[in-house]
Amino acid sequence: MGFVHACALADLAPESALAVEIGDEDVAIVRSGDEVFAIRDECSHASIPLSEGDVGDCEIECYLHGSRFSLRTGAALGLPATEPVPVYPCRVVADQIEVDIDNPIVTT
Repeated sequence: MGFVHACALADLAPESALAVEIGDEDVAIVRSGDEVFAIRDECSHASIPLSEGDVGDCEIECYLHGSRFSLRTGAALGLPATEPVPVYPCRVVADQIEVDIDNPIVTT
């Protein structure tokens, strides 16, 4: 599949996340600072959409139990989650965000 369109950059407010579906994958497109990230839209602890959580300092926090994840690596940064969440390569081309779900990045 390679890089595919996810959303327009204008659809994403600073320090926020947007839920999108790419193929069969639920993905959160996240804007933190001047960067854009793509992460699986599911907390590894409780299967809650991460796109509904808080964003800041290149992290996203699950609203239900407070688990935090790195937007760069997917690593779990705060309990109760201990397992990482896949992040996906993404890029901005002509103000459009594209994501490659075929090559997730997962930390161990």
